[in-house]
Amino acid sequence: MLKPINPIPALFVLIFTIVCLPWNSYADDSDFSEMEMSFKNFITCELTRTEATNPFSGKPFKITMIDLFDVQMESDLQIVTGAVQCFVDNQSLTLYVAVGIIKLLEKEQVSYYTIRDKDFSILATELFRFPYKERCKWSQYWVDID
Repeated sequence: MLKPINPIPALFVLIFTIVCLPWNSYADDSDFSEMEMSFKNFITCELTRTEATNPFSGKPFKITMIDLFDVQMESDLQIVTGAVQCFVDNQSLTLYVAVGIIKLLEKEQVSYYTIRDKDFSILATELFRFPYKERCKWSQYWVDID
């Protein structure tokens, strides 16, 4: 004969799944949003600041899109890659970016940065050739003073 199944453990698993697991996915969305905003703010700052390395040859430009592609960990270095779409002299230009981020006393800061006009993949060993003196902060918050 079949024994009746106790519904209490099944009910517990169901409630746990419904209540607890979505919190983890919200945390992942929050982490991604924070990373995406930090990336966008850093790139905007770096391209528009005074005395920036100018991939636009001194011509006026407008940033139309910044897109985060990927985040990878290599040892203690977080490598963030993405693209920037701009209009320069009424022509569309796409630039590709790699940023190396380290954590120092629980604060993230940019240690390596490169921008190119052709798509590329990069490893930490290559990114080390492009050290960055912190001029623009890695922060999800942007204060527009205009």
